[in-house]
Formats: sequence, structure tokens, C-alpha cells
Amino acid sequence: MIHTMQTIQIVIDDKLLKAADQAAKQAKMNRSALVREALRHYLKQLHSREQERRDRQGYERHPNTEPELAVWEEVAAWPED
Repeated sequence: MIHTMQTIQIVIDDKLLKAADQAAKQAKMNRSALVREALRHYLKQLHSREQERRDRQGYERHPNTEPELAVWEEVAAWPED
């Protein structure tokens, strides 16, 4: 698989630019690499939040029943001494 890079232009304030440049220097990467990594991280978080939202909706539409929960309570119980 061939990855191609596109050049983009973004507008950010001076304070954020300075912080990004410091973070890039500390991480020993260039500004573009830092922005790519930050964007990947952000998109991964968005994906996780969307999955959690769908799971929550599914459980709200189809909540567990008492018998289903009872099975897991036995497994999760602390052993007796």
C-alpha cells in the first residue's frame, strides 16, 4: 500500500503554535509529524466514543435481565475463605 502525503494549510494562534513546536522538539519530531500523530489520536478517540455510544444505546434498548445478571454475579463473587 502506497501512502501519499498532501500539503495542507491550517490557521492556529501563536500560543498553540509555540506549544506545538515545543512538544515536537521534545518528542524529536517535526511539526507535521506531531500534527499527524495528534490527529490520529483524536480520530481514534472519536471512534471509541462512537462505539461506546452505540453500545450504551444497545443496552438501553435491550437491558440485561435478572437471570443474565445472576450468572455473572456468581462468576464475579469473591471466593469464601
